[in-house]
Amino acid sequence: MSDQHSTEAANDYADPEHIEHTSSGTGLALPGQNLPDKVYIIPIHNRPFFPAQVLPVIVNEEPWAETLELVAKSEHHSLALFFMDTPQEDPRHFDTSALPLYGTLVKVHHASREGGKLQFVAQGLTRVRIRTWLKHHRPPYLVEVEYPHQPSEPTDEVKAYGMALINAIKELLPLNPLYSEELKNYLNRFSPNDPSPLTDFAAALTSATGSELQEVLDCVPMLKRMEKVLPMLRKEVEVARLQKEISAEVNNKIGEHQREFFLKEQLKVIQQELGLTKDDRSADLEQFKQRLEGKTLSAQAQKRIDEEMNKLSILETGSPEYAVTRNYLDWATSVPWGVYGQDKLDLKHARKVLDQHHSGLGDIKDRILEFLAVGAYKGEISGSIVLLVGPPGVGKTSVGKSIAESLGRPFYRFSLGGMRDEAEIKGHRRTYIGAQPGKLVQALKDVEVMNPVIMLDEIDKMGQSYQGDPASALLETLDPEQNVEFLDHYLDLRLDLSKVLFVCTANTLDSIPGPLLDRMEVIRLSGYITEEKVAIAKRHLWPKQLAKAGVSKGSLSINDSALKALIDGYAREAGVRQLEKQLGKLVRKAVMKLIDDPKAVIKLGPKDLEASLGKPVFRNEQVLSGIGVITGLAWTSMGGATLPIEATRIHTLNRGFKLTGQLGDVMKESAEIAHSYVSSHLKQFGGDPKFFDEAFVHLHVPEGATPKDGPSAGVTMASALLSLARNQAPKKGVAMTGELTLTGHVLPIGGVREKVIAARRQKINELILPEANRGNFEELPDYLKEGVTVHFAKRFADVAKVLF
Repeated sequence: MSDQHSTEAANDYADPEHIEHTSSGTGLALPGQNLPDKVYIIPIHNRPFFPAQVLPVIVNEEPWAETLELVAKSEHHSLALFFMDTPQEDPRHFDTSALPLYGTLVKVHHASREGGKLQFVAQGLTRVRIRTWLKHHRPPYLVEVEYPHQPSEPTDEVKAYGMALINAIKELLPLNPLYSEELKNYLNRFSPNDPSPLTDFAAALTSATGSELQEVLDCVPMLKRMEKVLPMLRKEVEVARLQKEISAEVNNKIGEHQREFFLKEQLKVIQQELGLTKDDRSADLEQFKQRLEGKTLSAQAQKRIDEEMNKLSILETGSPEYAVTRNYLDWATSVPWGVYGQDKLDLKHARKVLDQHHSGLGDIKDRILEFLAVGAYKGEISGSIVLLVGPPGVGKTSVGKSIAESLGRPFYRFSLGGMRDEAEIKGHRRTYIGAQPGKLVQALKDVEVMNPVIMLDEIDKMGQSYQGDPASALLETLDPEQNVEFLDHYLDLRLDLSKVLFVCTANTLDSIPGPLLDRMEVIRLSGYITEEKVAIAKRHLWPKQLAKAGVSKGSLSINDSALKALIDGYAREAGVRQLEKQLGKLVRKAVMKLIDDPKAVIKLGPKDLEASLGKPVFRNEQVLSGIGVITGLAWTSMGGATLPIEATRIHTLNRGFKLTGQLGDVMKESAEIAHSYVSSHLKQFGGDPKFFDEAFVHLHVPEGATPKDGPSAGVTMASALLSLARNQAPKKGVAMTGELTLTGHVLPIGGVREKVIAARRQKINELILPEANRGNFEELPDYLKEGVTVHFAKRFADVAKVLF
């Protein structure tokens, strides 16, 4: 298109203000000129063009340049714009069926060409519909058109809709200033009371899709069109309002943050200028120096910490090395260097604390008081390593707590059960990521003194793995000669643990390595007899269960005979944990009744136990008796137990000896020794010397499913075989223990206390013990020895004298 044409077109076009309304009320016409009946068409793709709009339109120069040149040469300078949702691949081969029903007749202004594009201002005039195609093979496309008509007088309903549209537009204006520009443009050309252009203008304001807007363009009847547009406009108002709220909220938050950040930075600078605060590095250094005040460091520790502090003062706070050094100083300055707590060396107070927390355990309490007495005499208690050994539930951990309380020292407990990594004891090396000091340094940090009571629980249950052997790492810790200079790998500083009182606990000594056991002082807690358990239940366990359930003593009580029946029938083990569980069960059952009747008073007697706890777990064991049956005594990790042994002759066809009862190697050997000894000395003990030459003998230890082992059944097995050979039942109510040699000597055994308790529990009051264990028996408390007759045997002949 030439420049001449452009200028001509520009001069020729009427001013928008001189456009006047046609009588139809729907279309627009130029002064003194009717609407053309033949026009060229151009498809547009973004959204439909409305009659109430004046907007620039951009099209490709190829193939629409010729169309625009022809429009410029025409008298009316108009063309029709039709909306197409999907652009045609090739505009030269036009699919006429793709065009919608209605388009818009526009007047072309200010056409120009730039960079392969044509641009012109389109001024919407009226809706237009194609009547017939005059040229549709290739552009320019020429069509014959017609214009819709509708009544000029608007009805009341149309006026009401018009008001609603105007109100919605008013709401839109404050939300987005762009709308007000469009409204000014519209008011320059139309009356606000004219419903048709108002509706089209309202539709053009919305951000609806092209197809939705085309539906509005296709809808000629006024009322229907308004019904379509009003919801679209209301939706637009809501969206605009929401957007405004969101952006206001975002701006508000950003503003607040910026203000806060700005003020904080200003405050930091002002404070630093006035010397009121320091930066992070200075604050850290000051904190570490404060921690060391009042502590007495060794020369090595002081030198090392000073070096690390100097290093920290040079490093950048953001560097990884800074974090490592800071973490190291955090631990090193937390250790209570040279800070010792004051011990309460008052033996009366200690005795009171021990009696308050524990019933029974008289010998254990005496042992602890002796240990405290030495400290009181000397004026200080230097570190000692005590190992409390005993079955589960006898109160080993609580004894450790009581020692700490009686001394007035802080108490720290950690369990070694399952520990497999020596770094838990001695710390990791600082080079590793996530390195930490060992548990002992952590304990000292927590208790804030260098002389606490540290309990190492379950020392017999430590593991071993490729990561190391924690039992060996404990050797340095628990050796009074070495732990003066205990070295933690993380701190790499010498710590004095010689004033720490270590209390270790174990159920059995078998799994503790010899060198470690050698460093500890063993105190045995062997379990309780019935009388002690009754006292413990009354004084400690029953009140504890009542408090746990929130039941008053007046509402629920249990008498002594019921406690005794409970212990004999349901909780016969060495400790009191099972007893505590059964008492808890009784309280829970009673609470169920108290909920139904809150004012009830429940008194539990022996007859009430079965209803709450079921049938007794333990029956009064019938002590087996008869020819070839002897009651032995055994020690287990759960306490002492009686162990009957039976012997019988199966036949006399050939000599033989058979063993059953899941016996360990040691017990099998004991049986072989007993068989050999009794066979060779049968005449001496008044039996038929030929008895074993032609007898096939079977020796059985009942409860075949339970594994049994240990070096204390030799005497019992020999007695059973002798009873069988003499065909004479042994003396009733006698139990025995002892190891036998091939020459008939009776060797000493362990666990005398547990075995005596087990015999008393079975109401056996006559015992045979090795002579070498006389001292162990005499050391027992009087209440255990009371009413028990003991025969001490040096040789097997002494045993035979008592039995037969």
